[in-house]
Amino acid sequence: MGKNKLKKFEEMAGFPHVFEYPYSVLMEKGCALKGAWRAEVFGNDHPVVLELGCGRGEYAAGLGRLFPEKNFVGIDIKGARMWAGARESFEAGMTNVAFLRTHIELLAHFFAPGEVSEIWLTFPDPQMKKAGKRLTGTRFMRLYGSLLEDGGWLHVKTDSMFLYTYTCEMIRVNRYAALMQTDDLYRTLPADGALSIRTAYERQWLARGLTIKYVRFVCDARDTLIEPDLEIAPDPYRSYGRSRRSENISAT
Repeated sequence: MGKNKLKKFEEMAGFPHVFEYPYSVLMEKGCALKGAWRAEVFGNDHPVVLELGCGRGEYAAGLGRLFPEKNFVGIDIKGARMWAGARESFEAGMTNVAFLRTHIELLAHFFAPGEVSEIWLTFPDPQMKKAGKRLTGTRFMRLYGSLLEDGGWLHVKTDSMFLYTYTCEMIRVNRYAALMQTDDLYRTLPADGALSIRTAYERQWLARGLTIKYVRFVCDARDTLIEPDLEIAPDPYRSYGRSRRSENISAT
């Protein structure tokens, strides 16, 4: 591990709003915050909102500034990236933003059923070849539904037409209550505050002329879900390996 990453991890260890549980400890003792995030972390009874795959934490921090009446938890496994948002929110004295370093698959160990009011997925990997890893796939939809309160929302913001199409079909075949679907967010809702937060990653795609897609729907608990069965054209700019994709971006 590079010295810069080590420094970031050391700094995050001193932030009171950043949480991490070793897997062995989590399995043996569980998480003491489960069911108690409002009282123990935020000291209020405001709604708890998660951003999954938060990356640098820009969106979680941005939402925290816009909505002081809500609590936000940015979640990612890559702590070195999360450091940016953790440091920003700490230095700004934000008391309604926290960060949790863990795998999304383990969310049920950290949050009780009904403890979460909304979930944001901001530019997740579309996982075009692996439906089981897709964050709007049936595996994860069941997980979200088990944690969200009745009527809780799932937000999906993406550059990927593949993921947008797949998610819209997931909503349709499982009869989720769709609240909004658009394949060109800034044309449809140019002045919306929460949706106008732009991460560094999003700005890359906008600079290339791609449109941003957005879906919001009620993600209620389901015992069974239907996997969408349709052919979807892959995103052409994601069809290369990481190095080839970087070359392709720089050439456009």
